[in-house]
Amino acid sequence: MSHLVVLGVADTETAEQALDIAGELGRQELLQLEDAAYVYKDAKGRPRIHQTVNLAGAGAASGALWGTLIGLLFFAPVLGLAAGAASGAIAGKLGDIGIDDNMIKRIGAELEQGRAAVFLLARSATRDRVVEAFKPLNPVVIQTNLTKDDEQALVEALRS
Repeated sequence: MSHLVVLGVADTETAEQALDIAGELGRQELLQLEDAAYVYKDAKGRPRIHQTVNLAGAGAASGALWGTLIGLLFFAPVLGLAAGAASGAIAGKLGDIGIDDNMIKRIGAELEQGRAAVFLLARSATRDRVVEAFKPLNPVVIQTNLTKDDEQALVEALRS
């Protein structure tokens, strides 16, 4: 089962640090992320989302490959490449997996100006090592799908 944890941090720079830490923990196999993102308010007060997984780009690359191969069959590889890339990008953009964008926007709209929220969707984690890695950022747990006891234990571990 996947667990979602939303951490409130001081600013976008701290949010970027949190994603870097999550990436490093992933390389050490201490955290298995399915998806990660952060949200902040821009100067006009609108929530802006930074995703770590660009589904449109991945879809475009895959579509371009398949489009080229199919285009070669019909002697029009350039046309196949263009059509495949376009359809792959559209499919990637529409195929939202991982963290729900609407939830990210809703939480982003509630943030104070200048603050950010980091979203981590993980399959598994070595909890004590992950908590220790994030402690220096002084995060606040905003939302999670952990049990009440696990959520309380996480909040206390981040405070101490």
